[in-house]
Amino acid sequence: MSLFEIVAVIVSFVGIWLTARRHMLCWPVCLAACALYFKLFRDEKLYADMALQLLFGLGIAYGWIAWRGDRDASGEVIVRPLPPGEALIGLTAGAIGAVAIGWFTSHYTDAALPWVDSGLTSFSLVAQLWTARRHKANWLLWIVVDVIYVGMFVFKGLYPTAVLYAAMVGLAAMGYVDWHKAGRRPLTA
Repeated sequence: MSLFEIVAVIVSFVGIWLTARRHMLCWPVCLAACALYFKLFRDEKLYADMALQLLFGLGIAYGWIAWRGDRDASGEVIVRPLPPGEALIGLTAGAIGAVAIGWFTSHYTDAALPWVDSGLTSFSLVAQLWTARRHKANWLLWIVVDVIYVGMFVFKGLYPTAVLYAAMVGLAAMGYVDWHKAGRRPLTA
């Protein structure tokens, strides 16, 4: 455990909490968290997760733009339903990405846990995309991904990060409930 990891945990927790609350400040805070975890994962040789932080940065930029342009008259970010076809495409892309990244990192890097790390990376990207598109189902996928992340980080001895991901499971549940309620409210003109 290092002071650097503790700072990364705190910044990430605040960013996820703001996202669950649909607050626009979530995007710059989450961007800072990505930068911190990029360095942490590089130091721990979790290369797929390190690369994931770069892709999260792009997803954050996309989400920031999407959320700015899709709010109701009161300024609330609008929650959109996830069509079943789009859900199937996303999950299939996540599985294909997991195999592709896992094959690459297991053959060409000294990644510590190439297949688990790659699967989590790939499905995290799907969840990030669903977050940017304001689908409440993103929180369900985050719950599954974060539970597995907790195990991986405990295995790697990254205990503060494991605690963060355990807390993120709770935040994801809170986010799902909040977004579910918001998605049921009629839009204000």
